[in-house]
Amino acid sequence: MLTRAVRIINVSIAVLVVLIAFAVYWYAVRPLPKTSGEITAPIRANATIKRDARGVPHIEAASWQDAIFLQGFVTAQDRLWQMDALRRLGEGELAEVFGQGALAQDERTRRMRLGEIADAGVTRLRPQDRTVFIEYARGVNYFIDRRRGDYSLEFSIPGREYAPKPWTIKDSLAIALVMYRTLTDDSKNDFDRGVLLSAGADPEKFQILFPAVQGQFVSPGSNAWAVSGTHTMDGKPILANDPHLEYGIPGTWHLVHLKAPGLNVSGAALPGVPSVITGHNEQIAWGVTNLAADVMDLYAEQMDDSTGRYAYQGTVQQAQLDRQFIGVKGAKPAEVDIWVTRHGPVIFHQNGRSYSMRWSATDGFGFPFFDLDRAQNWQQFRSALAVFWGPGQNFAYADKSGHIGYQATGAVPIRGNFESNVPLDGASGKFEWNGYIPFDQLPSFCDPAGGIVATANQDPFPSSFPYRVNGRYDDAYRVDQIRARLRAKPRLTVSDMLAIQKDVYAAYDHFLAEQVLAACQKKGSRDELVRDSIPLLRGWNGQMDKDEAAPMMVEALSDNLRQSMVRLSLQPGRENTEIAVLPRWGVVQNLLDTRPAGWVANNDWDTWLLNNFSAALQEGRKRQGSRVASWRWGRLLEWTFAHPVGKQLPLVSGYFDIGPIQMSGSGTTVKQTTPSLGPSERMVVDLGTLDESVQNLAVGESGYVASRHYKDQWSAYYVGKSFPMEFDNVHATDVLRVRAESFPPSSGDNHWQ
Repeated sequence: MLTRAVRIINVSIAVLVVLIAFAVYWYAVRPLPKTSGEITAPIRANATIKRDARGVPHIEAASWQDAIFLQGFVTAQDRLWQMDALRRLGEGELAEVFGQGALAQDERTRRMRLGEIADAGVTRLRPQDRTVFIEYARGVNYFIDRRRGDYSLEFSIPGREYAPKPWTIKDSLAIALVMYRTLTDDSKNDFDRGVLLSAGADPEKFQILFPAVQGQFVSPGSNAWAVSGTHTMDGKPILANDPHLEYGIPGTWHLVHLKAPGLNVSGAALPGVPSVITGHNEQIAWGVTNLAADVMDLYAEQMDDSTGRYAYQGTVQQAQLDRQFIGVKGAKPAEVDIWVTRHGPVIFHQNGRSYSMRWSATDGFGFPFFDLDRAQNWQQFRSALAVFWGPGQNFAYADKSGHIGYQATGAVPIRGNFESNVPLDGASGKFEWNGYIPFDQLPSFCDPAGGIVATANQDPFPSSFPYRVNGRYDDAYRVDQIRARLRAKPRLTVSDMLAIQKDVYAAYDHFLAEQVLAACQKKGSRDELVRDSIPLLRGWNGQMDKDEAAPMMVEALSDNLRQSMVRLSLQPGRENTEIAVLPRWGVVQNLLDTRPAGWVANNDWDTWLLNNFSAALQEGRKRQGSRVASWRWGRLLEWTFAHPVGKQLPLVSGYFDIGPIQMSGSGTTVKQTTPSLGPSERMVVDLGTLDESVQNLAVGESGYVASRHYKDQWSAYYVGKSFPMEFDNVHATDVLRVRAESFPPSSGDNHWQ
């Protein structure tokens, strides 16, 4: 009997293993896209898709139209589910698939009217750009049609199955608008600052803490720089770029190389959007950082929400009602009523007030990237960017002829002499925009005297600039460190640029440590934790290393100081007001440098600083114990790449995710690293020998969990290494030959809109 029971158990285990193996094959392995062999496709002439050791597609086609078609095809091969999720995010249709949990996100998208803005963008496309989007959509749809019913795991989870809709131009524009919103939406911070001011903050102190033309705490940031040949080993320019965005899996970017007559470009593309966004062609290279100019204002309206009637300059006006219905999986559609005023849609209701939003994205659209991909010199580069509406970017430039340059881009509103970092009075008519700054007047220069162009989201507008441009510009810590590193070595190489990209020195945190040491020397301290921390701070070199204790101490102190400074600005009796917005790091350093009277008790900044440090250490003890020498910064700065769907699957979520992983860096280091964002990709282009260029993603090229390219770049990314950006010499590990079949209807067919 025992033997029979053992046999039954063994057979049951074997059957279970077979069933699991079959499920893994059926849902994860079987849908992997075809990357070698031969297929047919509706293109004009035969083409080839080579994939290198990291799965990056190198497309060789007989026309640019076929190259863009195949870009849509290969991006869908690698990232269709991500593309579908992004377009749903941009059109407010996530709840159709994910249910109630996604409804709030959809309602936010609908209130901001991203779908309507995308519709308007379709009508604003130039004819040549429309063709680019149509070809891309055809390529995506060709993949969807070929794989019908055979998509990646995310589409096929039992009980949650769904199929992607045909791709349209609007879908691509909606994804672009998601990035536009990510980089420019400061409405919640404007609102929170307004709440703080109305709660009794001293106006003068408030302006010191929250200046309208300075940075915001942890906004998406990036680094881009270029050096002329006088600074490099081979005498040719080098350009580097590492955009900092919220991390995730799949990642933000998809690497691709497009080659056709008149087109030979390689770099990072946004899944769902045609062309290369940052990269290089045969003659020029470019990288981007967020301009961070303020292109969104919030207006407090005097409105009757039941009728939509609101006051403006002594008259009563009628808002337009936009009633929308959001599909919700497993529930009836949700109704959303949106009032649209002369300033824009009402996006907040609070304490009986309605707040409308004016946003530059509503007023225009321009797509520069296909022209940019083919530009051959500085003049063509600038000409391509002249149409770019937004999100506003800083472009760093370099070319094989030896030139380097900088160009600010995007539609930046012209305001009167008013601050725009708190809600404005919508009824008065005194806070209106007066058009946009002309492109030719935006900051731009070529071949600066020092041979260095560097941008890290700092304010690019000089004091003599004829327009007032508010913004969320970053403090100068990162750009100063970049410039210092570039000047520290007479001849730079690609390896030197990678080393700078992973630099984790924090001048701000080092400054705080020195302030504590000086205060403790003057005042002394009876606090045992403070005394134990002093030797660690004294021996610390400012590196925000995950294995160090000092970074944890000074970051905890920084958090306390920012909270305390805001409370110091409030009127007596209002100190317990909830603090939802904090000043940036540079404000803290400036106040500690200048130590103005009237802020801290008895104007004794040293005692105030040490009290805050003691409180920060007490909090640290709760987290990591009483022995400060054993504290580690990385325990507080951990990343977990959690797949939006995979993390919800029992037993197998670990295959989808990465982490938790302890990280080095901070919000002010060149390698800008916070709990939510970091370098989304790294690129270094050597204009002397393009095949010496390097590029890598944070995780991998593929969105398929069973693909060997799902997270094969993570190990190199984590330690700051990179991979060849193959261009002239492509070492193909897979080759897919695409044979031309019958060609489709005219590219002007409205079906693709």
